[in-house]
Amino acid sequence: MTDVQELLLSRIRDVADYPEPGVMFKDITPLLADPAAFTALTDALAEIVVTTGATKVVGLEARGFILGAPVAVRAGVGFIPVRKAGKLPGATLSQAYDLEYGSAEIEVHAEDLSAVDRILVVDDVLATGGTAEASLRLIRRAGAEVAGVAVLMELGFLGGRARLAPALAGAPLEALLQI
Repeated sequence: MTDVQELLLSRIRDVADYPEPGVMFKDITPLLADPAAFTALTDALAEIVVTTGATKVVGLEARGFILGAPVAVRAGVGFIPVRKAGKLPGATLSQAYDLEYGSAEIEVHAEDLSAVDRILVVDDVLATGGTAEASLRLIRRAGAEVAGVAVLMELGFLGGRARLAPALAGAPLEALLQI
């Protein structure tokens, strides 16, 4: 494990039985509150932007906004929020997807993406992969290219990587921490 990975992991707090009994929630708020850890995280994700040749960062609501915006600034690229349905004004593209129990829908302003864009999706956690998979479909429907997905941590036991692989179509999935 690298020094950066050790720093990041040391600032993630486990919260038992949240949001429901039996779940071990990974709380990143202590990491965000520590300027050295937050800077290290931002730098590591910005490096992925550069190595993938991304021209814009998409952040997934809501913690993807917190991570993705400073990453985009650090890497010198644009930032685009992908929101839950009904949260963006004006014309949007939407993508529905299935959850373990039910379904959800995300949206983006299509005019913010074009055929010349290479998009890196940034989020805090890759769990089951449903939201990330839907975001990749949405990005391609808007005409942009997928440069990859970068997350702070991957919860490997939930199988998100395998679910996401077909939608990535060879683009990289980078997880700074694997749990």
